[in-house]
Amino acid sequence: MKVLGICGSLRKASFNAMALRAAQKLAPQGMTIDVADISAIPFYNDDVRAAGEPAAVAALKAQVRAADALLLVSPEYNFSVPGVLKNTLDWMSRPPEPPFDGKPVAIMGASGGPLGTARGQYDLRKILVYMNTFTVNKPEVFIGNAQTKFNAQGELTDEPTAKFIADLLVSLQTLKNRLK
Repeated sequence: MKVLGICGSLRKASFNAMALRAAQKLAPQGMTIDVADISAIPFYNDDVRAAGEPAAVAALKAQVRAADALLLVSPEYNFSVPGVLKNTLDWMSRPPEPPFDGKPVAIMGASGGPLGTARGQYDLRKILVYMNTFTVNKPEVFIGNAQTKFNAQGELTDEPTAKFIADLLVSLQTLKNRLK
């Protein structure tokens, strides 16, 4: 099963990028997780889209189409979805043939605060409903106080968090299999 991971943070030392790398290592047998780079996605502008999709958007759409499922890993900004991820999803939701349509999706997020992106993930779930995805409901993975769960090399060191991530990936695999 081929999963495409998308990180909603562009910061080099992002806890969410660290969590996505941890997910790659924790993937169950038969699952691989590739990581998409959304840093070149331009601000959404329908005039630009109508004139022809930018290359970065077309490339990401192709990656999404080629994936069996998606893993979105995102921080929470101002109680919601970060602009860079929302912008990316806006591009992905546009015709023709929006690539998220019908895809199984798992979400998780990490933050330095105690709630671990809960509010942002709930907003993200609403967006994914509009995009017609099949989103994993449980487990919810909110990595709070992330600075205590990763070491200086960016590796996940917290066993309960590793178990939550591994369980989420198994749930994503199970959802994909149920949708066949």
